Formats: sequence, C-alpha cells, structure tokens
Amino acid sequence: MFPEAIDKLEAAIGYTFKNKKILVEALTHSSYANELKASKKVTVPCNERLEFLGDSVLSIIVSEYLYSSYSDFPEGELTKIRAAIVQSSALAGYAADIGLGNYLYLGRGEEKTNGRSRQSLLENAFEALLAAIYLDAAEEGFAAVKAFLLPLVKRELVKINSRGIHTDYKTELQQLIQQAEGDFLEYVTVGESGPDHSKTFEVEARLNSNVIGRGKGKTKREAEQNAASEALRLFGEITD
Repeated sequence: MFPEAIDKLEAAIGYTFKNKKILVEALTHSSYANELKASKKVTVPCNERLEFLGDSVLSIIVSEYLYSSYSDFPEGELTKIRAAIVQSSALAGYAADIGLGNYLYLGRGEEKTNGRSRQSLLENAFEALLAAIYLDAAEEGFAAVKAFLLPLVKRELVKINSRGIHTDYKTELQQLIQQAEGDFLEYVTVGESGPDHSKTFEVEARLNSNVIGRGKGKTKREAEQNAASEALRLFGEITD
C-alpha cells in the first residue's frame, strides 16, 4: 500500500503530508495494530487518538462556517444543521467520496466482514484524517483542513436544503407507524464497539419484531436516529 496508495489519497484530498507517518497512523485501524502486536510483537499506533482530536477539529470548523454563512439563523437552527452535517452517515459519505476505505490498514477479521465499507469505521477514519492534516500542517492546520473539508460540507448542505432538515427521525417514524393500529415499534441495541472514550453503538429499529432499519452512532440516541432514518428511507419518506 505504501507509498503509491498514499500518493493517490493525498491527491484525492488535495494535501501532501510532510510527515507520512501521521497519515499512516490515521489509516491504521485498531484491528491491524492489535494483530501486529500479537503476531510480530511490533507496536504501531492506531487511529483512535487522532479520531478523538479530529472530532473537535470537525466541530469547530463546521460551527464557524455555519456561524459566518447563516448570520440570520438562531442558535437552534444552526445546531440542527450542524447535527445533519456531522452525523455518522454524513461523515461516512465524505469518506466514501474520497475512497478512504481503500487505503485503510485493517486486520484480517475486518477485511473478511467488509470493514472497508462499514459506516462507523469510515466515520472514525475520516475524523482521524482531519486530525492528521491539522497536526501535519502545524500553524496552517485549520486552513489546511478547511480547504479539504468545506467543499464536502457545502455539497452536503445542498442535499440538506433540497430535502429539508430532518432532525428527529424517530418522531417522524413513530407518527408514520401510528397510522396503522396495532403496530409496535421498538429500538434494540445489538452491538457496542470501540474504547470507552469513543464507543460506537449499533441499533435496530424493529416493527412488530421485523428489522426495518439499522443505525450506528457514538451515542445510543444517535444510533436510534440513524436507524429511524434508514427505516424512513425504506418507506420512501426520505429520498437522497
């Protein structure tokens, strides 16, 4: 993978790293780092610490952009728009736009279970990539991340404006289900992964015990919202 694929990724993001090691760290999933440590007794850093930093960098840049661009919007509306821009599915979409999954260092188990296209994994790697750019660019860190990130954000805003801001998918789904008497909607947590400081939850939306949507998120609430969103897409209530 190194260095040719790294060069291709740098071309895709429009940024060339001075320190290639920090980019490799951003692309290294914990499954790969753990396998190396177990089999070769080699310790390499995974991207979890960078993900932690990248989450904050993402929030600051998006918040600043919305504050400047939507000067007439109250705080509540800005919060709704920001939530739509940085939700798990949106971040995974940004990652997919640059083919980020193709460059990740994954353990064999993740490879076999299609980890390169998994939403939570792509979301986390994207945040780690933002942190890597921020750190590598030093004093120009925010400017470098903005140059890469804001075009993706602006395209997402176009989608959001075209379909409207859906901030409470669970309420929308509940109202839809209530139109038929006797139907029972519930949300079931079916998985948890990641370190304590950055958990990822997986939730299923079930209608009369049938799975109608699945979602992941950093909180159970976010995962439930994403599951409800998928269910609304299934019913044709949301179209992208």
